[in-house]
Amino acid sequence: MRTRLFPTLLGAGIGLAVIAVPAHAANDIEATAQLCAACHGQNGVPSDPKTVPIIWGQEPSYLFKQMRNYRNGERDNPIMSPIAKSLAEEDLRKIASYFAAKSWPAQSATATAPLPKGIAQCQPCHQPNFQGGPPAPRLAGLSYEYLVASMHSFAANERTNNGDMPKLMQMLTDSERDAIARYLSDL
Repeated sequence: MRTRLFPTLLGAGIGLAVIAVPAHAANDIEATAQLCAACHGQNGVPSDPKTVPIIWGQEPSYLFKQMRNYRNGERDNPIMSPIAKSLAEEDLRKIASYFAAKSWPAQSATATAPLPKGIAQCQPCHQPNFQGGPPAPRLAGLSYEYLVASMHSFAANERTNNGDMPKLMQMLTDSERDAIARYLSDL
């Protein structure tokens, strides 16, 4: 029996384990996608929203691009990179479509503040309501911590898998990025 190896987080722990998935299950995208639930959640709410993004209902092209970037080394993560490298290109597309078809986890909207300075430059790609659309991901409802860390990574040229984002984030001050992250997380 042929197997594929998939790293996964052990619950909320820090350790990394290897799970062998039988070959017949490797072709079953739903079974493969269940491995994602360890971090990204069974119901779309990540185990640690501060560091793990919501992928349920996210833009399929964005999900595919990120997994492909983890796979080819344009983006690095100690958990996601090995997982993506173990998957075929077509599986990446299927997994992206699988999660994109799910509903974004319901949250109570609390954003009532005016748009923060600098956020207007985000709207052409992320859409006026920040719910995403080709080519950009949904930002509304992601955690403040995840958003501010992502924006900082772009501003510091630590994350470079999008040609425009480093330049855009460098044009903003730390406090402007902070205000934008707070606003978006409350949507």
